[in-house]
Amino acid sequence: MEEMEEELKCPVCGSFYREPIILPCSHNLCQACARNILVQTPESESPQSRRASGSGVSDYDYLDLDKMSLYSEADSGYGSYGGFASAPTTPCQKSPNGVRVFPPAMPPPATHLSPALAPVPRNSCITCPQCHRSLILDDRGLRGFPKNRVLEGVIDRYQQSKAAALKCQLCEKAPKEATVMCEQCDVFYCDPCRLRCHPPRGPLAKHRLVPPAQGRVSRRLSPRKVSTCTDHELENHSMYCVQCKMPVCYQCLEEGKHSSHEVKALGAMWKLHKSQLSQALNGLSDRAKEAKEFLVQLRNMVQQIQENSVEFEACLVAQCDALIDALNRRKAQLLARVNKEHEHKLKVVRDQISHCTVKLRQTTGLMEYCLEVIKENDPSGFLQISDALIRRVHLTEDQWGKGTLTPRMTTDFDLSLDNSPLLQSIHQLDFVQVKVPATPILQLEECCTHNNSATLSWKQPPLSTVPAEGYILELDDGNGGQFREVYVGKETMCTVDGLHFNSTYNARVKAFNKTGVSPYSKTLVLQTSEVAWFAFDPGSAHSDIIFSNDNLTVTCSSYDDRVVLGKTGFSKGVHYWELTVDRYDNHPDPAFGVARIDVMKDVMLGKDDKAWAMYVDNNRSWFMHNNSHTNRTEGGITKGATVGVLLDLNRKTLTFFVNDEQQGPIAFENVEGMFFPAVSLNRNVQVTLHTGLPVPDFYSSRASIA
Repeated sequence: MEEMEEELKCPVCGSFYREPIILPCSHNLCQACARNILVQTPESESPQSRRASGSGVSDYDYLDLDKMSLYSEADSGYGSYGGFASAPTTPCQKSPNGVRVFPPAMPPPATHLSPALAPVPRNSCITCPQCHRSLILDDRGLRGFPKNRVLEGVIDRYQQSKAAALKCQLCEKAPKEATVMCEQCDVFYCDPCRLRCHPPRGPLAKHRLVPPAQGRVSRRLSPRKVSTCTDHELENHSMYCVQCKMPVCYQCLEEGKHSSHEVKALGAMWKLHKSQLSQALNGLSDRAKEAKEFLVQLRNMVQQIQENSVEFEACLVAQCDALIDALNRRKAQLLARVNKEHEHKLKVVRDQISHCTVKLRQTTGLMEYCLEVIKENDPSGFLQISDALIRRVHLTEDQWGKGTLTPRMTTDFDLSLDNSPLLQSIHQLDFVQVKVPATPILQLEECCTHNNSATLSWKQPPLSTVPAEGYILELDDGNGGQFREVYVGKETMCTVDGLHFNSTYNARVKAFNKTGVSPYSKTLVLQTSEVAWFAFDPGSAHSDIIFSNDNLTVTCSSYDDRVVLGKTGFSKGVHYWELTVDRYDNHPDPAFGVARIDVMKDVMLGKDDKAWAMYVDNNRSWFMHNNSHTNRTEGGITKGATVGVLLDLNRKTLTFFVNDEQQGPIAFENVEGMFFPAVSLNRNVQVTLHTGLPVPDFYSSRASIA
């Protein structure tokens, strides 16, 4: 019941209602709070002036909303009556419940009367703190509002259920625990307050004092207060005005404004409204139950989001750490290459330094030796060695001139790290969709079968955030075999034609995107029609064929035979249809049977290898396939005759009937594949197709025996 507490508190004072009254807008106020928020209005806005001018039609006149600024749009905390010169702008206040209320224009005069009986300033206006509708009071003032006895009773029961121990009702500060209750005063007293306010002498000596617990019980068992009429205070409510939707007394019906209104018994309307409220509560209870379940779902989502966030953060950190580790490994590899190049350059330069050093030492020694030789004064001795020395000097000079003084290695490192693609990749590093789509939901209300076709519809779950690029629809073979793909694409609806009649198919669908495929949806079981309902097909017929009767009746405009097919093809099961001869002139020979979709349309049925037929005149019939005539049978057709065609694909046979009698033996055997009902005729014949027929009884019994 704790959730109900806000319903029991006044929007002005924020405390439990005390003597609540019901405003015309159905909201409640304490009587004292209602008096505190009264505002005086100009004389021109009074009910009397409105009635005098003919503009008022009720006891309570609502003010025009465009004349009153009830609260600031900018939430400034101020409200004003812009059209009232006599009402100064006054700041509004906020109640403990957060509802804006308007204080009185002037403090109410001191009075010893109760709020309901105290005089109300003339031309007073009251504004509902909850819906902000304003109305001007009549001469009755606050007494014109009915008291909410039901709300008082609910508050009493609520407070009694909340009170662990009954408290004294007269203690000024912290209430002490009550020790007695006076049944006549209906007040709980502690001992000091009882001695001070309820002495055991004088008239009070006859009052009956009981323990608090017994007083609580007596309160609950006390008779219900009967509400009195606001217009006739000495009369109790006895009827209910249906038009005004309020209880009334008998005087209201005789002389008041309700005399011409429809009224009903108070008890009957009480029970009716209780029943209506109970029914409304049932619906609200269902919504509350759904809301509780939804809150549980949301709380579970919060927990799941937190868990997924921790998991995702850990995954993200691991992925980034893996990238950093890979970069560090590559960094080590590149540094190794730099070090290798560094060592190579140093080795080459050092080898050249060593070689040049040795060569320079040899050259310097030769130069010093030659200088010493030049100092010798022995011509003959000099000439003996001078040629050899000259050759050595020239040879040594030539050796220094062959690139010996050019560095074999540059100081620059011929390595350039191209990191721009990696930096760009790092800058572009972002989250991508790495989840497969959610499992599609088959929409059962839109899935159906017609004849041997099935239409399926599906959708993504409402809260799915992963987009699907397409869907894959799968059906089995109608015998509980393996599934096969029948549709791949972006559409969410597909019709599959050419299924077997009287077969049970299982269907399922899955979604896919670049990441992968979703799980399969729940399997849907589809039952194709037991018998076929179809008409002739204008789209595939010869242009000379004339259609009528919703494409069930055909004839021809040519004297030559022309072929027309049925709209439905058969590849499995037993199928039977009939054709009645509506017109038969000049003894033509129409043909009836089955054909492939690509049969020749400008010759008699059975002339090519795409048709299996029986052609018949007024005396006899023949079977024909690939222009081969067999099994001449006596008995023909006339106007009104019925030709039956029975295609048994289970036994792979084709049989014909004329007027419910089998015409000849089984016409064709070993027929397999997809067949369409077919007829060829000319302008002398008109036939009507009848479908959805059961297999003849005699054939069914014969097939069961076989």
